[in-house]
Amino acid sequence: MEYRVNRRTGDRISVLGVGTSGLPAAGAKEGAATLEMALEQGINYFDLATADSACFPIFGAALAGVRRQVLYQVHFGANYAAGKPYSWTTDLETVKRSVAWQLEQLRTNYIDVGFIHCLDEESDLAAYQEGGVLDYVLALKKQGVIRHIGLSSHTPALVNKVLDRGIVDVVMFSINPAYDYGQGDYGIGENTERYDLYRRCQREGVAITVMKPFCGGQLLDAAQSPFGVALTREQCIQYALDKPGVMAVLPGFGNQREMREVLSFFDASAADRDYSCLGELAPAGAVGRCVYCKHCHPCPAGLDVALINKYYDLAMQGDNLAREHYLTLEKRAGDCVGCGHCDSRCPFHVTQSQRMQTIQTYFGA
Repeated sequence: MEYRVNRRTGDRISVLGVGTSGLPAAGAKEGAATLEMALEQGINYFDLATADSACFPIFGAALAGVRRQVLYQVHFGANYAAGKPYSWTTDLETVKRSVAWQLEQLRTNYIDVGFIHCLDEESDLAAYQEGGVLDYVLALKKQGVIRHIGLSSHTPALVNKVLDRGIVDVVMFSINPAYDYGQGDYGIGENTERYDLYRRCQREGVAITVMKPFCGGQLLDAAQSPFGVALTREQCIQYALDKPGVMAVLPGFGNQREMREVLSFFDASAADRDYSCLGELAPAGAVGRCVYCKHCHPCPAGLDVALINKYYDLAMQGDNLAREHYLTLEKRAGDCVGCGHCDSRCPFHVTQSQRMQTIQTYFGA
């Protein structure tokens, strides 16, 4: 397992976590075995916006004894009061009953990340505030019941509005090639707007945990894929992990077999993870921008072209830490020999050799 550290919270997070939408259908025995397998494989991050309340007692039975080893995302607005199937609510009393029930079933008295749940429209945020749910979340944070606050959304503009308040340490956001290129129900926001959000999270130290990495499975099926071709799990996971700010990708697991399929990511070669084929599928508006896919690697001069581009993009948005990281690189843009190897290999038609000159001028190195 690989891990990344949330700069705001200090939590060490496995780059693959568990989305639990399909877990209840597995039944208590298989569900518990799946969670135990996740822990054995080094997974320590679990999202609890699930399809059915049956998920919570499975967690309680399987992981209560190792509670300090795992991190839970609990959603304030995902209603499971009295053990019902999932529904969405901004009613304060219902939220209180639901969260109390969830904690009881999980056999815990604290929440690692308490999520402002599923706000996609301005009216959602207004209802969350006016009904008192946001104040309730903030109060539980002060009491220590919630360690950190998160936000789940599919809408970049609304995420930015909440980030402006400075209260959020984690954003759960839908990242996959379809949505980033304006395809699918949740492909909200232009490509540049979505990338700017990822870079803002990176700049401010807000961790992104990724939902819907396979676009609900559509990207894995050529007949359903908006691109007309199937991608692999490995390509989708690598695509998400390469985005600025991303801490963990949370595929939905229903059983141990599905978990093994996703965990095979760590056995996949760089070629198997390579998603550069998207360069031929992306709309014209996405062409000419580096997406850090590393298809241009290896550089004959030894430059990490993707990382240089990422640090430059972040620094351009005011991330001073990115500037410091760039200046500590062994090979910087100024070391580019202009051979054109990267230009010929870039699937997104970025003229990287010219970009290296721009980056050298910007950083002075």
